Amino acid sequence: MRILGLDYGSKTVGVAVSDPLGLTAQRVETIWRKQENKLRRTLARIEELTAEYGVEKIVVGLPKNMNNTMGERAEKTLEFKEMLEKRTGIPVVMWDERLTTAAAERTLIEAGVRRENRKEHLDSIAAVFILQGYLDSLQ
Repeated sequence: MRILGLDYGSKTVGVAVSDPLGLTAQRVETIWRKQENKLRRTLARIEELTAEYGVEKIVVGLPKNMNNTMGERAEKTLEFKEMLEKRTGIPVVMWDERLTTAAAERTLIEAGVRRENRKEHLDSIAAVFILQGYLDSLQ
């Protein structure tokens, strides 16, 4: 069973997918959009990826505040979850994503990726961290 991991942001969605055994997460791509509320193409691309990889579950990072409260970004992410479930018919699980972007940034710095090139990879690497955290919790 393959699982898709998503890092939902205001202008991007980082995408990762699990291996068929559900043990490891691999980076797929970053989906870009011009405006935050323009999600039609983003949802269509996610739908394509779920079909391509035979995805049976989607994990979306939930950006909680450090004090465990839900802010505006978390509310928008929950709305995105509803749209995803309606569009794909695939169950969506929310996963605490606190500090995943910081960890992804650190990973890219350690890998020697130049600052101007980091944004291109940051969200998909964060999606890998989100998905891997979820996969590890299943073991």
